[in-house]
Amino acid sequence: MTSLAARLRGIPSWQITLGAALLVLGFLIAAQLAAEGPRVRYTSQERTPLVETALKLQSQQDSLKDSIVALRKSIQTIEQEDPGSQAALRDLNDRLEEARIAGGLIALSGTGVVLRLDDSTTPVPPDGNEADYLVGAADLRTVVDQLWLAGAEAISINDERVASSTAIIDIGGSVLVNAAYLAGPYEIRAIGPADLFARLSAAPGFEEFVRTRRGSFGIGISFAEPPVVEVAAYAGSITLRESRAVATPAPVAPSAPGSAAP
Repeated sequence: MTSLAARLRGIPSWQITLGAALLVLGFLIAAQLAAEGPRVRYTSQERTPLVETALKLQSQQDSLKDSIVALRKSIQTIEQEDPGSQAALRDLNDRLEEARIAGGLIALSGTGVVLRLDDSTTPVPPDGNEADYLVGAADLRTVVDQLWLAGAEAISINDERVASSTAIIDIGGSVLVNAAYLAGPYEIRAIGPADLFARLSAAPGFEEFVRTRRGSFGIGISFAEPPVVEVAAYAGSITLRESRAVATPAPVAPSAPGSAAP
């Protein structure tokens, strides 16, 4: 024991320090290799599903391209067939065009009216509500409804086409129309018969709106009847999430006098 201690004391200090450093370094290298193993295995395991997904997507894309080419060839075949097939194709295109117009997907121009709504410049009284002196979604909805009732065929608000799926709601200090945030002044364009504004002005609902909003709160309501009014196309999403055809109910034969209903 004494000789072992003497030999240890005889070892130079730099050798002890070097040995300790090498021991720590070896421990760190071993720990790092142990950690890298699962990481490499994890990366290898995850790579295979990603590659398979990419190959599936590429296959689907190729299939869609083939379908597009096949459909184009079918259209060309129909166009080159007898006049009856060409007439059917033209009829389909006409019906498609009518559906696009009805859905607001095409910009239109024609006779109509342009209305402008501005926030009031009247000072808000101490007991008043500031919102009553600003043009809001309720005002726009009222004008749009009255225009439809007056015979308007297409309407836009600040170049946002009003379609069957359009929502007009207040969002903070602006109005959300479709997916666009609009701020005043609001310009409402409507296409319809040549006497559209005359019909609108004579409508009791519009008269009440003007009397209340302009007379009581000072909301600016002005209009113009240019020779041609242009209404922008609908630019929002038209994707249907759920839809189904509705069957036309069969006509019910009138019951004979005195017979009981089934």
